[in-house]
Amino acid sequence: MPLQKFHYKNLLLGEHDVPLTCIEQIVTVNDTKRKQKVLGPNQKLKFNPTELIIYCKDFRIVRFRFDEAGPESAKKVCLAIAHYSQPTDLQLLFAFEYVGEMYHNPAKKVNTIDPRGGGSSSNASGQQTPLFETYSDWDREIKRTGASEWRVCSVNEGYMISTCLPEYFVVPSSLADQDLKLYSYSFIGRRMPLWSWNHPNGSALVRMANIKDVLQQRRIDQRICNAITRSHPQRSDVYKSDLDKYLPSIQEIQAAHIKLKQLCVNEPFEETEEKWLSSLENTHWLEYIRSFLKHSAELVYMMECKHVSVVLQEEEGRDLSCLSASLIQVMLDPYFRTIVGFQSLIQKEWVMAGYQFLDRCNHLKRSDKESPLFLMFLDCVWQLLEQYPAAFEFSEMYLTILYDSARISLFGTFLFNCPHQRVKESTEFAISKNIQLGDEKGLRFPCVWDWSLQFTSRDRLLFHNPLYIGKSAPCVQNGAVKSFKRSKKNYSSTLRGVPPALKNGIISEQEFFPRRNSLILKLKPDFLQQTESQSNSMEQYFRDWFAKPVDLHGVILPHLSGTQIKLWKLCYFRWVPEAQINHGGFITAFHKVSLLADEVDMLNRNLRQYKSNSSLQDTASS
Repeated sequence: MPLQKFHYKNLLLGEHDVPLTCIEQIVTVNDTKRKQKVLGPNQKLKFNPTELIIYCKDFRIVRFRFDEAGPESAKKVCLAIAHYSQPTDLQLLFAFEYVGEMYHNPAKKVNTIDPRGGGSSSNASGQQTPLFETYSDWDREIKRTGASEWRVCSVNEGYMISTCLPEYFVVPSSLADQDLKLYSYSFIGRRMPLWSWNHPNGSALVRMANIKDVLQQRRIDQRICNAITRSHPQRSDVYKSDLDKYLPSIQEIQAAHIKLKQLCVNEPFEETEEKWLSSLENTHWLEYIRSFLKHSAELVYMMECKHVSVVLQEEEGRDLSCLSASLIQVMLDPYFRTIVGFQSLIQKEWVMAGYQFLDRCNHLKRSDKESPLFLMFLDCVWQLLEQYPAAFEFSEMYLTILYDSARISLFGTFLFNCPHQRVKESTEFAISKNIQLGDEKGLRFPCVWDWSLQFTSRDRLLFHNPLYIGKSAPCVQNGAVKSFKRSKKNYSSTLRGVPPALKNGIISEQEFFPRRNSLILKLKPDFLQQTESQSNSMEQYFRDWFAKPVDLHGVILPHLSGTQIKLWKLCYFRWVPEAQINHGGFITAFHKVSLLADEVDMLNRNLRQYKSNSSLQDTASS
């Protein structure tokens, strides 16, 4: 057997290391007295523990025995872990102490990388992930999508208008800064409408919080709608989708996640086998996955087929809209199906748009605000990756590692509720530690997109999907904009024995639309409601789309039948040996993938050497 070089070893964490922010619950056990206790912070332990059980947020269960340890030392270990795993203040998280040490000792490096480098990562072709912290990043995105009637707005510079919005964002060119300042008072959290993306046909995707001023709601709605309409080359109308009304709430998603976790970590695992399918259905997890995919596909139809702009509206505009806006863009734009594009999407629609990672990931153990929306988004993307593997540059392994990285309290990417909180908290910390910031806006935390902090370049090759066809990342070159285009070439037709997931099939009415009146709300008083003919038109669009071959560099739509929406086993079952060993499972499969990656790496080196030798021979002969 050839030497396996791909070990998937995290450079920050050892094999049995558990980040404190990944700990869900701590249980101490005494075998002889048959006692156990769920241990919280500042609690006393009245018995000497013989075992410590750590339940992790990533579905892991880690057990430590104290057979060789003294009773007092065992008790101290348990109490210390319980205390430090549940901090009450953001500045007590590991990232602050780590970054503070780096500022005091700038010569120190982690894994030979300067952790204060700003955090943007590069792929094999040298592309960097835009962080959307600057005016220029947003301006490049406008040019990339061809949104000529939109502009970058700096009215929130210094967070003067809203503390939960980025300093720079995109608005219709027809809206003046003075109007935006005036309108902002009417929105919850002063979260004005945010542009997310533009379709080549001119339709735009916009996010908006609810208007709290009921008396002004109709007037402001109309003005925002008119501004978006004027930004469309065809002056098309605007559809508004009320996400709070038609999608599961964050509380329902959290309840489903708890049930799913109980199902996956149940001990012994064999006891769940007989009623596994019914138990899985009762969690509602896959049902909610299907709801998000379906709703996003409906809005894709509106933008792609009807050429209308879409407004995503929810109460604060920073939870469900993050997920929906991201899914819509993954389905519509092949750039966001590349690694750099996907990372820029998360930066744009989650990090900078104010998704509350601190609260939703429950880093400070405030369970009333916890909800795994980011995990659900990654699960939805995995469903699309599973159905269209050749359309995505990144692999299932990449998505799993990305989810794990959200549980490591080192990366500023997944640590805060909004950019303003990072600036405010890190500035206060810097003052308390006598750190000179200079012109910097707060401390610079390591960015998760700098994957070299966690993995070697060899292991990072496993992020890449070997089935991916083509790399057509749009960009700005020599001042000219290259927007993504629908490819005429039928890539799927060049594959022999294309698996069913890569083929479009006629979809049944039960699999897809329409759920009557589930899609759109009226925005204007004279705006047409969804009629029977509109429902038929939508259904016909999807029937036609699924009847044609897939354009892997164009729009992709989800299959929604019961058999097509699956449980993400690599993410949820990786710690359950009983779920993996039968017929080989993921452990064996991962080993085989590692061996194949070794072989590909060796062939690449041989090919480079062959080309180099050929070039030398040509030079010598000439």
